[in-house]
Amino acid sequence: MHATRPHISQTLPVIRQLDDTAANRIAAGEVVERPASAVKELVENSLDAGATRVRVDYAGGGKVMIRVTDDGHGMEADSLPLAMSRHATSKIDGSDLLDIHTFGFRGEALPSLGAVGRLTITSRAPGQEGAEITVTGGQIGPVRPAALNRGTQVELRDLFYATPARLKFLRTDRSEAQAIADTIRKLAMAEPFVGFTLYDTDGAREILRVDAEQGELFDALGARLGRLMGREFVDNAIRVDIERDGVRLSGFAALPTYSRGSSVAQHVFVNGRPVRDKLLIGALKAAYMDVLSRDRHPAAVLFIDCDPHLVDVNVHPAKAEVRFRDPGLVRSLMVSGLRHALAGAGHRASGTVATETLNAMRPEGIAAGYEAPSPRIYQMDFASRPSLGAMRQSYAAQAPESFVPEVLAEAPTPFTAARVEPAQGPTDTPLGAARAQLHENYIVAQTRDGMVIVDQHAAHERLVYERLKKQAAEHGITAQALLIPEIVPLSPADAQRLLDHADALSQLGLTLEPFGGDAIAVRETPAALGTCDARGLVLDILDELADLGQSATLGSRIDAVLSRMACHGSIRSGRQMRAEEMNALLREMEATPMSGQCNHGRPTYVELKLSDIEKLFGRR
Repeated sequence: MHATRPHISQTLPVIRQLDDTAANRIAAGEVVERPASAVKELVENSLDAGATRVRVDYAGGGKVMIRVTDDGHGMEADSLPLAMSRHATSKIDGSDLLDIHTFGFRGEALPSLGAVGRLTITSRAPGQEGAEITVTGGQIGPVRPAALNRGTQVELRDLFYATPARLKFLRTDRSEAQAIADTIRKLAMAEPFVGFTLYDTDGAREILRVDAEQGELFDALGARLGRLMGREFVDNAIRVDIERDGVRLSGFAALPTYSRGSSVAQHVFVNGRPVRDKLLIGALKAAYMDVLSRDRHPAAVLFIDCDPHLVDVNVHPAKAEVRFRDPGLVRSLMVSGLRHALAGAGHRASGTVATETLNAMRPEGIAAGYEAPSPRIYQMDFASRPSLGAMRQSYAAQAPESFVPEVLAEAPTPFTAARVEPAQGPTDTPLGAARAQLHENYIVAQTRDGMVIVDQHAAHERLVYERLKKQAAEHGITAQALLIPEIVPLSPADAQRLLDHADALSQLGLTLEPFGGDAIAVRETPAALGTCDARGLVLDILDELADLGQSATLGSRIDAVLSRMACHGSIRSGRQMRAEEMNALLREMEATPMSGQCNHGRPTYVELKLSDIEKLFGRR
């Protein structure tokens, strides 16, 4: 039985030239996926026009109305009809499609939006009168005079009214409004010196407002991210700024202990353009691979800047993906740059760990992130507390003669804390001096302005792990020869792809040799892996090479073995430690990179400030 082939006409097909309206609607289907896509295109036009303030109003989740107003340089009246023509743009001259310094360059956004909605553009150039043009379903109206102070205002109503089938695929108004807000936040991250306002006209409420930041770039970016992602992110992130071979990586990367359950807090920009590229996201994950478990995701806002000729931004209809001329350079820069920055953070751990600890200890069920309605009134605060002498006289008057409570006879000033005798170690170091051990697992140390609680097993596990990795890097990975080489049949292309990386794999203890045209022979495997599935290992590496161009599978498996060795070789829970042992552990933590978290991304210590502890007891 032969099934009908629905995509092949049974008659001789006729080639037709589509009219401009149909062509614009097709282009709109590629560029404008949803209201948020339209907002992105219009706001990017405002940024290209040099706007310092952009306002976005919407109704019905953007389906009913989208209005973008800016204070950019605007357009002259004669240019408005041309702006509504396909492939008409002021941003490139067409001589070099790689020399792109703006967000837009195709000249498709405005005519595409005019083909599927009711579009009105009002603009005024410096020294000119304001003008307005209307496009409805692809039909361009005449240019008319209009009142406008400066810049451009673009209003899009009834999106997809000309293509009603597209409306069926849109989500609820609330979901589309959330997508618009996410789009504005991403653009605002990339432009800290531009102010943004997002307003919902249905609810008559301001969704987002960020004013233009001042100061140096990093300071302005930090302030902007604090407004968009929360102060906690900036306080628990490290600055990244590294350049190699004309490619610069900058931004903020959160500490491993400030990880997330999903990748929603990962934002990557290429030459200021927000992208969602699997190469870059994979590099970000690889950089944190050694300090996070598989179910946790790092938080980061990173900017990659390079010469426009080194990256092609014209490989995706919505410009959401890019293609680098040397993807290996960009990936290695991200991985090594982030790892270097994390190592430079030393033993630092996320401050949110201490906040969560304090919230767990806070009395009267005050929820995390919320302050009490009013400070609790204690019966006796500092101002009304009687002096020590008055307390002695009061007890003496009420007690039998010659009796004074011992606690008042020699009152300690100041109050002393529980200590390990003899007290050792300086308290002016970052992790302080050990003072006690609780439950044979937690070290309590006193610092200059607070205290530190250390998980002795998790901390020592990280120290041993870093020591093992250093030894492996210095002396290499020992390989074990297979008695009978494992033959892995592959396609010629896959076999060649693996052999191209044979030298790099051999440094990790995996020796591969060609075995005919469509197979490879595995001669040696890393000794640290013991008895392993050589064929499965090779296929996993091959999949990663095909997907990303590089593979971290073998290295991650070796690191996993070293991590298990560190776990078994570290101080166990339940072991009593002397004061000098605890202090030696604290000093080694201070000198070891990334000792603030264990091998799985959990914190190795919690630091509590004295001021916060005093608040718990109503002393502040």
